[in-house]
Amino acid sequence: MPTTLFVNLAVSDLARSREFFESLGYSINEGFSDDNAVSVVISDTITAMLLTREFFAEFTSKSIIDATTSTEVQLALSAESKEEVDAVHEKALAAGATPAGEQDHGFMYSKSFDDLDGHHWDYVWMDPEAAAGGAPELSLEEMRENTTHS
Repeated sequence: MPTTLFVNLAVSDLARSREFFESLGYSINEGFSDDNAVSVVISDTITAMLLTREFFAEFTSKSIIDATTSTEVQLALSAESKEEVDAVHEKALAAGATPAGEQDHGFMYSKSFDDLDGHHWDYVWMDPEAAAGGAPELSLEEMRENTTHS
């Protein structure tokens, strides 16, 4: 049985965040959603749990960061094609996300955005041959030349 990943994210406006992820084409698992949380089904093995900041605080003794000013995590999801990367990115921006950079190394292509609460998302396509171990080696300088940050 594959491992399921639950990514728990604190959000400031649960209804608005739900609408945002629905506009990207993701479904909601209503069985795990209520006034405190929305369960966004990313894939069969990945779920983003959007929690109100108050509810999120019940699960930790640490302070909760403001993702618009601090980086907590960079979430990267694979895409089937460059076109899918572009389509998801366009939907995210139309729904209120902020562009956060892109990379095009030929064999690897990605676009990033920060969601409504500042959580950083990358959508990445990698050439299947490169993913199987045939990716060319790039120097740090070459990586920087092909990367933009918004």
